[in-house]
Amino acid sequence: MHGTDDIVQLDYDRNLAEFLLGRLERTPDDIAYSQYGRATRDWVPLTWRQFADRVSCWQQALSGDGLQSGDRVALMLQNCIDWAAFDLAAQGLGLIVVPLYVNDRPDNMSLILQDCGARFLLVGNDEQWQSLAPVEALLSRLHRVVSLEPATALPGGLQPVAADNWLPDSGSDVRVEAPGGNELASIVYTSGTTGRPKGVMLSHRNIVANVLGVLERVQAYPNDVFLSFLPLSHMLERTGGLYLPIASGATVAFARSAQFLAKDFERVRPTVIISVPRVFERIYAKVQEQVAKQSPLKRAIFAQAIKTGWNHFLYEQGRGRWKPSLAFRKQLDKAVGPKVRNAFGGNLRCAVAGGAAIAPEVTKFFIGAGIPILQGYGSTETSPVVAVNCFESNIPESVGQPLADVEVKVGDKDELLTRGPSLMLGYWNNPEATANCIDEQGWFHTGDCARIEQGHVYITGRIKEIIVLGNGEKVPPGDMEMAIGMDELIHQALVIGEGKANLAALVVLEPEEYERFAKTAGLGDLGNEKDNPKLKKILVERVAARLKNFPGYARIPRLAIIDEPWTVESGLLTPTLKPKREKILEACNEQVKELYGET
Repeated sequence: MHGTDDIVQLDYDRNLAEFLLGRLERTPDDIAYSQYGRATRDWVPLTWRQFADRVSCWQQALSGDGLQSGDRVALMLQNCIDWAAFDLAAQGLGLIVVPLYVNDRPDNMSLILQDCGARFLLVGNDEQWQSLAPVEALLSRLHRVVSLEPATALPGGLQPVAADNWLPDSGSDVRVEAPGGNELASIVYTSGTTGRPKGVMLSHRNIVANVLGVLERVQAYPNDVFLSFLPLSHMLERTGGLYLPIASGATVAFARSAQFLAKDFERVRPTVIISVPRVFERIYAKVQEQVAKQSPLKRAIFAQAIKTGWNHFLYEQGRGRWKPSLAFRKQLDKAVGPKVRNAFGGNLRCAVAGGAAIAPEVTKFFIGAGIPILQGYGSTETSPVVAVNCFESNIPESVGQPLADVEVKVGDKDELLTRGPSLMLGYWNNPEATANCIDEQGWFHTGDCARIEQGHVYITGRIKEIIVLGNGEKVPPGDMEMAIGMDELIHQALVIGEGKANLAALVVLEPEEYERFAKTAGLGDLGNEKDNPKLKKILVERVAARLKNFPGYARIPRLAIIDEPWTVESGLLTPTLKPKREKILEACNEQVKELYGET
């Protein structure tokens, strides 16, 4: 458990970099980070003292390059030690950090760099640098570009400086030369599902308050190991997976990539992860696929073990009665639980989920198997956490209770409103957008529909995404799309029907799963079969099975199969992989017309 001195407690008026100074006073020789080394083919550890030396190197180089407090500095890196070191170094100097998603479109990145007036850009390697070639002419305002790995010049001649040649060989003491409080710490651009990105201005006070508020609700310990795989450019990972471990003294291991995530779980054996639902859904689908191959007896034992684990969870939470089957929980768990828990390395004690809702069957499955998922809610504008479940009061259907300093209420159209010390200063260079979402009483209008019951917040939909059918029925499509996507044959789904008599869906199929399915169903190549009535009938039935527990409006009698998946590169997904509904409807206009007989 925590001792009172384990957590670095900062006043809200302090600079974020002072989390690191407090950590150095407490545990300078503990392991701060580990990162996979290609030369050693293993994770290489770094102590807090060694990390501070790296931070100091960045500070010397940045201040020696003429950058002044208030200048904007951008970075486009995969998660790594230098992401963290650069960020903390800049905060201590009063520079304003602007993170970019490495998978974002080049035109989007150039727009961000121009909008914030960035003077400095840090990139990871030549591949990331070359991705900016289409917008090279728009990068002329940058005073300096540095690359961690050697990078070649763009066609127009713009070339980064290699970090090894730019950074000093050693550091000294970490400096905090700038105030904290309401001073601007970072500009984080929203994904822009409905328009151009907006720069969220977050102060030191915003983020410090959020870190300490989360730690009051969800404990973290010096012997915890976080596996970092969500992009640090996302505030959920940055607050929960960067600043929070510094405050608590936990170790962070940086995952290699999505491709190696399963192996990284096995090797690192994390105790804590911060994730989005998709990771849980994929592991769930793989486990279900393996279980389906077992004998009827083994499948029955597996199902009973999960059910008993879930009932035990409800009993411990005080929301379920004791049942005789609970007496056999430990024996059932031994037969099933370790196999599921080993998918996460076998040592996981806490999994925080955010960014979107998780299908109830998925949370029920993992909690029943002994993986404690704590679902939360927030947004970039709130630094990001507004509410989160805790171990003592975990209602998976909800997104938990608000943090101690955070106020919430339900306004017009059932919209969730919130205010508190973690609420942004506003949108950069966009006072009109700020005024549109923060009212005169300081309430932030989230755009999400919600209800609040017994202190827990339940998100019921997104106002702008609500589909109004021709008969006036209002349909929140998000939960339906999530349920449809749980079918292993369906990769992506978009429910449509605005102003129509009934709903329909656009679906993208999983290529490998379709190949297996096609052999048993007597179907050919997907390119030749996507308009086959037989295939569509099968898919409509599978979709209906996924929606059987939904209200009567959730019926999809027709669907269209889309050839290509929706991607960030095509402009149909945000960098956080949220669908851009209007863009998808525009791109699939002909299929939509055909579904409703308008061609």
